[in-house]
Amino acid sequence: MKKILIIGSAGQIGSELTLELRKMYGGDNVIAGVRKTKPSEKLSSKGPCEVVDALDVEGLRATVKKYNIDAIINMAAILSATGEKNPMLAWDVNMNGLINVLEIAREFNMKQVLVPSSIAVFGPSTPIDNTPQETILKPTTIYGVTKVSGELLGDYYVKRYGLDVRGLRYPGIISHETLPGGGTTDYAVAIYYEAIKHKKYTSFVNEDTRLPMMYMPDCLKATIDLMHADYKDLKHHSDFNVGAMSFSMGELAASVKKYIPDFEISYAPDERQSIADSWPNSVDDSAAREEWGWKPDYDLDAMTKDMLQAIEEKHKKGLI
Repeated sequence: MKKILIIGSAGQIGSELTLELRKMYGGDNVIAGVRKTKPSEKLSSKGPCEVVDALDVEGLRATVKKYNIDAIINMAAILSATGEKNPMLAWDVNMNGLINVLEIAREFNMKQVLVPSSIAVFGPSTPIDNTPQETILKPTTIYGVTKVSGELLGDYYVKRYGLDVRGLRYPGIISHETLPGGGTTDYAVAIYYEAIKHKKYTSFVNEDTRLPMMYMPDCLKATIDLMHADYKDLKHHSDFNVGAMSFSMGELAASVKKYIPDFEISYAPDERQSIADSWPNSVDDSAAREEWGWKPDYDLDAMTKDMLQAIEEKHKKGLI
């Protein structure tokens, strides 16, 4: 790959992935696709930025031509909690945007398209412990429906057109850089900020809610490792399970208390609880480990220590 376009570069994952790939490929070779005309200083100072909307086919085509793009990473998506408030918007962005990206990639004979999926593809009828790679996919959110459809569509383009489409089912992603937006697993980020600022947090899921999670450095590693995997080694394409750690809300709070002993946690579950209850406790990611050597670096306490240190620094500087 010589020129990579990342759609959704201002998002939680996209913002950090863009910077990481620019370190690897050079700033001018990774184009940040954003929806606002004034991207952040971090993005605009280290490489080209373009206003790119996956729903705007002509605008997307123009950007691809301008930079001679040969790979697209499509991070644009309406997430689970937000999607339930506006299902048709979620379908439009997540599905029609994806179809536009795949068609443009096919038109320009691109080398690769990477489209993340999510544990939201699973539902109440899926085995909840060590959820298999191949299993029942009957989600109960529009976000999950679009992600299942996206996986199938990606695999269709692989088989029908020979387009190299890749995807991985992200668990909850935890980061101190860019705040998440509208996801069910946002509590696993918010707790750290509230612990530093107020030494207390009210969780919108209950104490025993357990979900697969991943720290952002491992998320970036998994994404880039899959991008660089040899195509001939891949038996799967658009739907890799990836795991790092699984913990309950109570275990997360206990990890925070190890570093902030007077931290207090309380629980007030809301409508997001039912979404969390439909997702697995843990996933079997043996296919990713076997096919492209996936291996995470962080466990819960290592992540907590790093998150609290980084957020404390921001707090001291008055940034939060």
